[in-house]
Amino acid sequence: MKSKSMKLDYKKTFILGLGFFSASIIWPIYNNYVPIMLETYIKSGTFIGAIMTIDNVFAVVFQPLFGALSDRTNTRFGRRMPFLLVGVPLAAIFCSLIPWSNSLFTLMLFIIIMNFSMSIYRAPTVALMPDVTPSPLRSKANGVINFMGGFAAVIAYGLGGLLYKVNTGYPFYMASIVMMLALAILYTSIKEPEHIKVEQKEKEIKKDVGKNRSLIFMLLAIFFWFTGFNAVETFFSLYGQHILGIEPGTSSIVLTSFSLAFLVFAIPAGFVAGRLGRKRTILVGILGALAVFVPLIFIRNTLIIPIILVTGGLFWALININSYPMIVEMAPKGLTGAYTGYYYFFSSTAAIVSPILFGWIKDLVGSYKPLFVYASMGFVLALLCMLFVKHGDVKDLDQEKVEAAELEFGN
Repeated sequence: MKSKSMKLDYKKTFILGLGFFSASIIWPIYNNYVPIMLETYIKSGTFIGAIMTIDNVFAVVFQPLFGALSDRTNTRFGRRMPFLLVGVPLAAIFCSLIPWSNSLFTLMLFIIIMNFSMSIYRAPTVALMPDVTPSPLRSKANGVINFMGGFAAVIAYGLGGLLYKVNTGYPFYMASIVMMLALAILYTSIKEPEHIKVEQKEKEIKKDVGKNRSLIFMLLAIFFWFTGFNAVETFFSLYGQHILGIEPGTSSIVLTSFSLAFLVFAIPAGFVAGRLGRKRTILVGILGALAVFVPLIFIRNTLIIPIILVTGGLFWALININSYPMIVEMAPKGLTGAYTGYYYFFSSTAAIVSPILFGWIKDLVGSYKPLFVYASMGFVLALLCMLFVKHGDVKDLDQEKVEAAELEFGN
């Protein structure tokens, strides 16, 4: 039974979302314009593609490290804030320096340092949300934060594109300024809770076999649905060109309908989980995604496909908004940053592996036709994994735990 007195502090949550906003505004600009800069010095598409995966490689290597390190940090600035105070300014500086590069060496130097700086603060920033949000409200809070991230991407694509026409460096400068403003607001507005001691000793954590099994299957589910999603995101423009017979620019617009639907439904997805529970909501999302991707194996009508993809964006929101709260629900008190790192390790690994794997399949069969077969298989495997997840749902909380959360967070 859920306490009716618990209400999400939307003002605080939107301010928290500024951290995700600052991280999200940079990636569309980086992904759109850095390859153009690289092409000045490098003609190999494979090499350019490899360089553009640095962010995901760093996410796999460094985000779990800094997430876990933030759990063990205790300063007058808090646990997570020191990582933001170091990472955000560094990322902003080197983002703004990218347009100033005049050689491949300086361009690569700025790219590498910027990506490393982003890795410093990404997991600690996301871990701030469960630190200051009661367990039953984390799906709603995650919906708000993801909405902020999606809104940042819209600004980056729209305003960034206009600024790029004026001066190729302006989008990078805009992102840097926004990052620093977001950090200033976060630093002055969010007070972190006192240092949290680890709830269980390491031996006791290992004994919690049920939660460990659920965690493993949940992380595998995350890997598989991101495997399916990333293949579509990466190859849809080529699929559109070679299979649907439409221009790459048109393909991008068609796929944008998926992203916009996710943005619109990000906040409602948290409310749906409040009614159905997180696991059921994710299962509905996976089944809905399959109901979208399986027909797209056969459909070639370019008027119908955008409508279908809008529906897919809604179901993707049900999955994506509720998966991270399930992960941190399984985290022992004081290890939220480490579990946030696990989440990003599996999602980022999928982002590295999936484009390579589907690219190999495409070369093997000589066509992009298997794209939605491949994506559907990813979601089928995710569905099977989710059936073995028994922990992490908001409905697992009993009244005593809810009341304890109310006292802890002051609701």
